[in-house]
Amino acid sequence: MCGICGRFNFNGAPVDEGLIHRMCETIRHRGPDSEGIYVNPKSEFRNPNSPSVGLGIRRLSIIDLQTGDQPIHNENKSIWIVFNGEIYNFQELRQELARKGHHFYTKTDTEVIIHLYEDHGTDCLRYLCGMFAIAIWDGNKQQLFLARDRLGKKPLLYVHTGQYLIFASELNAILENPEIKRELDRNAIDYYLTYSYIPAPMTIFNGIHKLPPANFLLADSKGSVNIQRYWNLDYRKKLQLTEPEYCRQIMDTLDEATRIRLVSDVALGALLSGGIDSSAVVGLMAKHLAKPVKTFSIGFDEKDYSELAYARLVADRFKTEHYEFIVKPDAIAILPKLVWHYNEPYADSSMLPTYYVAQQTRKYVTVALNGDGGDENFAGYRRYLAHKFTHLPFFNTTGRVANKILKLLGAGAHSRSLLSQLKRFTDAAGIPDEQKYLKWSTTFPPALKQQLYSPQFAAEASNIIAGNYLTNLYLNAPANDLIDRLLYTDMMSYLPEDLLVKMDIATMANSLEGRSPFLDHKVVELTARIPSNLKAKGLTTKYILKKALKGFLPDKILTRRKMGFGVPIGHWFRTSLAGYLKETLLSDRSIRRGYFRKETLTNLIEAHTGGRQDYAGQLWSLLVLELWHRIFIDNEKP
Repeated sequence: MCGICGRFNFNGAPVDEGLIHRMCETIRHRGPDSEGIYVNPKSEFRNPNSPSVGLGIRRLSIIDLQTGDQPIHNENKSIWIVFNGEIYNFQELRQELARKGHHFYTKTDTEVIIHLYEDHGTDCLRYLCGMFAIAIWDGNKQQLFLARDRLGKKPLLYVHTGQYLIFASELNAILENPEIKRELDRNAIDYYLTYSYIPAPMTIFNGIHKLPPANFLLADSKGSVNIQRYWNLDYRKKLQLTEPEYCRQIMDTLDEATRIRLVSDVALGALLSGGIDSSAVVGLMAKHLAKPVKTFSIGFDEKDYSELAYARLVADRFKTEHYEFIVKPDAIAILPKLVWHYNEPYADSSMLPTYYVAQQTRKYVTVALNGDGGDENFAGYRRYLAHKFTHLPFFNTTGRVANKILKLLGAGAHSRSLLSQLKRFTDAAGIPDEQKYLKWSTTFPPALKQQLYSPQFAAEASNIIAGNYLTNLYLNAPANDLIDRLLYTDMMSYLPEDLLVKMDIATMANSLEGRSPFLDHKVVELTARIPSNLKAKGLTTKYILKKALKGFLPDKILTRRKMGFGVPIGHWFRTSLAGYLKETLLSDRSIRRGYFRKETLTNLIEAHTGGRQDYAGQLWSLLVLELWHRIFIDNEKP
């Protein structure tokens, strides 16, 4: 696992090796073990205007600790690669490439990629099983090849102009280039307040883009860039099996996905939440490892948010070497540092405990498996069931009536209360499916944004329809029924733009590698072919996965109510953090930014702290946005 960066000058201007070094320094946390730089020599230039390229890498050593430093080249040093990620089937690929006559000078998965590229060009991606962000300089063709893994585990950003292309694992590295200006894309702020993240290909800055998952980019010496998608999921072609046969296929595929993720030359463990997915991964690890699995869990003093008891149950079942940590309200002190690591506004509050569990885990291991992707594969979110029940014949009429009653009752002071959840559910009465999904997936609904925005910012945002990002994914999903459309939409949006960003940044900020068996592309392709009525069945989410795991996991894990990785932000904002929240959001410089009406901000804070409404998610996103401005625009040190 690493951080990569580089620059491709189309006009022949030499790439400054010192600049590549400075870019590498900003991502040192992603790879503390070594730095590597390649700048193509002038002897390679075909004429005075030949393009110049520089590649940089910060390495976290996981496999081949002695000879695996990057950049890595092919046999005649005409092709060079820097690579962030892990290829889990590299040993089989290496054997096949060796039979074809390729020679290897390392034992790494990185060298396998470069020889695959020699044989197959951009088609090399379809042979790779793993997570990756790849940059290959092909001196023969004078072109740069960038690629990102199928589901978006590893990030890759870029800037392209007529003079150059710059790329990096993190936005901070791109900002080291003197030509890059910190010009805000104010449209991106509207998207951020809608979703709590900024979806690809946008970033917070004009001109800087994210390469979307399952895409590659080719840049040639003339400065032209071609971006193509190389993989997608299709939910329309279903298997025709019995339930026991589905269960066997799920267990066999997930078992293999876990087994191949245990290859490592450094210590590994698992992040254990106590949910079904991480528990299944821990159990499968225990099956393959001779020594007890090291497991790491995090919780809160607020019992409604803590899953430690369930994690202990799983740790006892599989006799793991178990470690627990408690997050307290003073954890907020780390927020400015986290905002710097996330590079752009990002408001999933579970980034706090995820960072802390990664920090503690890194004290014991360098690689940690997790359960990411289980909900998106097997319909684990309650909103999937909610969508099903909105299709019942009586819902639209009774839902409207119930919603009016709930509003009169003042439901909504606590987001986890039954009344609050019923109100949120009945809000969707009488609207199209894609609009229900949008309503249940957004942080600031349009009406609240209009109350919040200043007249100037409201005018700027008037032509933005941020909701189209999500509704277009839903409406164009390669799926034939409601649940499959929802699953595809989450796989293409919430998973790569929120959950995987959270895990990548939290782990890499602590120089920890995270691996996700549920996101093996073979697991994902299998689950896409399982009928949706075996995922969300009746009142049961993850029906077929739970059936497959029956007897393998404790019954209490399989039958427990889903909690989600929530954070008691709402409680903290009403108690120990109330003063900090008000002081930050209502400060003069916050108001001077010109985005929001002070009176609306005041009303939101007072309604929340007074216990009349639950605006925890909205206030958290506003707090992160203000801290981001202080660090990236006002140049405060985090």
